[in-house]
Amino acid sequence: MELKTIKNDIPNQLYEILDKEITKLRPAQEKSVKKGLLEGKNLLVCTPTASGKTLIAELAALKSILEGKGKAIYIVPLKALASEKYRDFKKRYDKIARIALSIGDIDSADHYLADYDLIVTTSEKMDSLLRHHAPWANSISTLIIDEIHLLNDPERGPTLEILITILKELLKNVQIIGLSATIGNAEELAEWLGADLVVDEWRPVKLHKGIYLDGKVEFY
Repeated sequence: MELKTIKNDIPNQLYEILDKEITKLRPAQEKSVKKGLLEGKNLLVCTPTASGKTLIAELAALKSILEGKGKAIYIVPLKALASEKYRDFKKRYDKIARIALSIGDIDSADHYLADYDLIVTTSEKMDSLLRHHAPWANSISTLIIDEIHLLNDPERGPTLEILITILKELLKNVQIIGLSATIGNAEELAEWLGADLVVDEWRPVKLHKGIYLDGKVEFY
């Protein structure tokens, strides 16, 4: 699918930025568009690393922001990853959206975030923001959970599960985009999220499997 195919479905400011870098959507991106990504549908995207999952989230988030529907929250498991995503989003979208990073003091409601459109944070920090009754939380229209398979993690999983449950209850019309490279029970998770499942095996570099023994690798 050519990028120009969705030109009329996304704000012009967003299209102009993407058109400088992208000519064709990757398979998972095309599948997501066809399953209602740009119509506000909930999606669980399970595709390999570097297959284009982040752009799927960006399309949903920036479309919602630029159309005045509300804020977008991008949740990641680690502070280092949050900082990386923040830098990437800031570099690409700083001229059309106000982007913030919130990974600091977990005993603060961070009232200043009311002035930002796209907020990158961790599940622990977002949980804290909700517990401190951040007044801007009701204006969230897009919720993106990166590495959503960590719901099964014994340490981070419970916090993430409770967080998603609270936000689903608090925000009746929020669009949820879950991203993961691997999920064992993808169908069950999609059902819990109320999301359509997007699965694709395409990757930019083909993955070869083999067995190494005595200095040789036998591929299969």
